[in-house]
Amino acid sequence: MPSNAPTPLVHVIDDDTALLRAVTFLLESASWNVAPYASAEAFLAGWKDQAAPGCLLLDIRMPMMSGLELQRVLTEREIALPVIFMTGHGDVSMAVEAMKLGARDFIEKPFKDQTLLDAVAMAVRCSVARHEEDSVQRALCERLEKLSPRERQVARLLAEGLPNKTIGQRLEISERTVQVHRLHLMDKLEIHSAAELSQMMLRANPSNNS
Repeated sequence: MPSNAPTPLVHVIDDDTALLRAVTFLLESASWNVAPYASAEAFLAGWKDQAAPGCLLLDIRMPMMSGLELQRVLTEREIALPVIFMTGHGDVSMAVEAMKLGARDFIEKPFKDQTLLDAVAMAVRCSVARHEEDSVQRALCERLEKLSPRERQVARLLAEGLPNKTIGQRLEISERTVQVHRLHLMDKLEIHSAAELSQMMLRANPSNNS
């Protein structure tokens, strides 16, 4: 992870105070930064739109809001932290449902220390990779925002592989004007080919290129 990247944070939620303390101590002993919560409500009340990667270690059965209910709220709010459920022996079917809803993993109580540490490490690794990709995407979007409205139109058509003449016909401008816009946008984006432009636009906004 780059040296200027945010430090990962492991959020732990469990209404069992003794277990919450034990898991927090274990994770801190393994050099993780930990934020413990005694309930799902406490987590949501303290949540801010944090830029740091990390994961959520969550008890599946809790009073008031259950782990599954919290997972649904996370999905609704587009909070993309990987979720690891801690489950009791009789909760495996609930854990399977949680996996179908997008949970990263589940571990059954009582669990070995290393099992939990391995699950957290894998979840955080996934979160860090996603965070880095999001950072790249934001940087590319900022570069594309430097373009004028007309340059954006030309860029989109160039990315589709259209030649200058066809772009000019589409936009009702001369081929020479297309060439000028092409030179300007390539200079602003610091790229040298339509292939690079296509890759940049795909990474900046993959949902529009699927």
